[in-house]
Amino acid sequence: MSLDLDERQRAMLEAMHVKVWFPQTPVQAAAAAETAVPARPATAPVAIAAAPEKRAANDPPMRTSGQNEPENRPVARAPRPAGIGAMDWPALQAAVAGCQACRLCERRKNTVFGVGQAPAAPGQPPRADWLIVGEAPGENEDLQGEPFVGQAGKLLDNMLKAIGLDRHHNVFIANVLKCRPPGNRNPEPEEVAQCEPYLRRQVELLQPRIILAMGRFAVQSLLQTTEPIGRLRGRSHTYHGVPVIVTYHPAYLLRSLPDKAKAWADLCLALELMQQQAGSAGPG
Repeated sequence: MSLDLDERQRAMLEAMHVKVWFPQTPVQAAAAAETAVPARPATAPVAIAAAPEKRAANDPPMRTSGQNEPENRPVARAPRPAGIGAMDWPALQAAVAGCQACRLCERRKNTVFGVGQAPAAPGQPPRADWLIVGEAPGENEDLQGEPFVGQAGKLLDNMLKAIGLDRHHNVFIANVLKCRPPGNRNPEPEEVAQCEPYLRRQVELLQPRIILAMGRFAVQSLLQTTEPIGRLRGRSHTYHGVPVIVTYHPAYLLRSLPDKAKAWADLCLALELMQQQAGSAGPG
């Protein structure tokens, strides 16, 4: 079927990048052959690397392998400091800041020890009935040295505010990992194992009344399980004698709005548990 197009129609097709073939007359074909540019010799195709997907700065629950950010900056590694179980708060902070026990030290800008209200006395841990445990620092956390900043941090602050809390009063916020995994990839078992004594000592020194574990890796690390969050929600667990309530990571909730209602139920359960503890303790 032939197309009888006028100049206006041809211009419209060209603007839409639609190629239309029109038969040439013998005279047109001969003229085109005379002016044709000689073909170049064939060369090997050049591979073009696809641009890496841009990800949220603190998006731990959906991390990728991190292959776009190779861990290739050599740093002299050292064993994890000994005697963590006997360290006081300042010594523990210093141990985390200088830790070189795994490859995460090679690319970090800052370790992320945690944040809470100012301690009552120098050298003492802050007062914190609530301990919030996330998974690992993201890009913004690595830059600022503080957990849960950016959009996920704002959502966490709003969640805490909804139950009468804030990150600088009677709350301490920490992560399972103290250094950012490159490319926000998932934490590796060796990295979790190296960091776990730091978190355990934080719990021993803080003596929180409840732990709110946020996100799959925080939950599975604290509870030593591979069960998904959906099966662990709705009841109390324990970590070194402290009750643990399981919920979703704020970065996940930013993408999955329907699960915000479930997270609210988790917060209410944690608050109810705290009120039960206060009631059983009686007037002090």
